[in-house]
Amino acid sequence: MSAQPGANIGTTPVRAGFTFDEAPLSRWMAANVPGFAGPMTVEQFKGGQSNPTYKLITPSRSYVLRRKPPGQLLKGAHAVEREAKVLTGLGKAGFPVAHIHGLCTDDSVIGTWFYIMDMVDGRIFWDATIPEVDEGERAALFDAMNATMVELHMVDYEAVGLGDYGRTGNYFERQIARWSKQYLDDSDAGRDPNMDRLIEWLPAHIPADDDHTSIIHGDFRIDNIIFHPTEPRVLAVLDWELSTLGHPGADFAYNAMMYRMPPHIVAGLGGANIEALGIPSEQEYVARYCDRIGQDALPGYEFYLAFNFFRLAAIFHGIKGREIRGTASSAQAQERVKVLPELMELAWAQAVRAGA
Repeated sequence: MSAQPGANIGTTPVRAGFTFDEAPLSRWMAANVPGFAGPMTVEQFKGGQSNPTYKLITPSRSYVLRRKPPGQLLKGAHAVEREAKVLTGLGKAGFPVAHIHGLCTDDSVIGTWFYIMDMVDGRIFWDATIPEVDEGERAALFDAMNATMVELHMVDYEAVGLGDYGRTGNYFERQIARWSKQYLDDSDAGRDPNMDRLIEWLPAHIPADDDHTSIIHGDFRIDNIIFHPTEPRVLAVLDWELSTLGHPGADFAYNAMMYRMPPHIVAGLGGANIEALGIPSEQEYVARYCDRIGQDALPGYEFYLAFNFFRLAAIFHGIKGREIRGTASSAQAQERVKVLPELMELAWAQAVRAGA
């Protein structure tokens, strides 16, 4: 995920500003989580930028708690109730996600809304080149990631209770407006000419296929996936904060953006010799997705990438604002702020590649 992925791995004692009274939580768990029995130890995961995430350790098993961060929040952000809803629905469809035990909307328990889910043990690869495995396994891991994204986009969202999880159609129009507004409204984080140009260019170049709709993850990267400990198989997809009903091509392009992303920004393959590593090329990866969904190509792919670079830059811009206001939930927030100018420059460069 970063130039120093080890900084994101594992847990740490709960950081200052993110502690809470554990006794009310234990009482809530006993009343709402079948089989829960203390005593309970609470640790905080090192990774994650938006919703603080904790490991709850008991003598018999471990759980994961995701909560809204403390402090003043932007309207509509950090919607843990949406995460819980999509995880519950996808669990019904047999999609690989952690099982949800319960959602708490009572601020009196730990100070913010939260939900509890199973702790899934497996492998998380913070480096997209996957140096931990043999060359022969990398292609299979990438193919499993590709297949899992197709599986998500094929879920009948109406059938699993997610028909109201977002609006259908006009995805790019709505998303460009949303992230432009968030960028423009966050005066603490400042302005950038590359972002200002993108805000003008993107709405005028939306492809004609903006009506396609599926469940989309919104942050589908290799470091948001738990793989089986020994097999090239996905056990759980994590971090659903940005999920909604939206355009599947945009969701896929966000995943494929790794081929053009420097690894010090997020888990990317920029600059890597992927052929020597045994990783499929970008063209092969896109073709495999198209084969699985029954299409010959993704005509809007270059625009999809420009949109996703812009959106990620807007997200990092929001992290900068929270870091300035003292509400960023990860020790890695400063790293995101440091690479933000480069990311915004890359976003406009992709727009130029797409025809700007």
